[in-house]
Amino acid sequence: MAYNYDIDNLDLQILNLLMQNAFLPYTEIGKLLFVSPGTVHVRMNKMEKLGIVKNPQLQIDLAKLGLDITAFIGIYLIRSDEYERVVNELKKIDEVLSCNYTTGNYSLFLKIVCKDTQHLREVLHDKIQKIEGISRTETLISLEESFSRSIKIQLLPE
Repeated sequence: MAYNYDIDNLDLQILNLLMQNAFLPYTEIGKLLFVSPGTVHVRMNKMEKLGIVKNPQLQIDLAKLGLDITAFIGIYLIRSDEYERVVNELKKIDEVLSCNYTTGNYSLFLKIVCKDTQHLREVLHDKIQKIEGISRTETLISLEESFSRSIKIQLLPE
């Protein structure tokens, strides 16, 4: 179903507030933006149907849950036509947080989390490198995430 809906500054303000704090109740957003909570709810429903807002996720400090290693893995594919099948296999690996199809040296670039270096070795050796279509991998271990943020959406000119 196609939706004919123009995004306006109120929508963008709602998005900016929720990207700063996804737990912010619609009543509080309404107070901050001088609209009713119902207006916020209707706007959010429309943006979900348009696919602007999708798959909201809770941000968790994974290190506090024992996942101390974050690594980035560059994957070289044997052939580019292996892409879809390899990605489908990578989706089955719980430690893989994200997968990007890239330009440059790597065909795919992954972000993964592991408990420790032994766990990382097991994920690489026993899971990722056994996927047919992968020729080799390069791993970069993150020593610290300096920051992570959502983009601040610029309001439309009046």
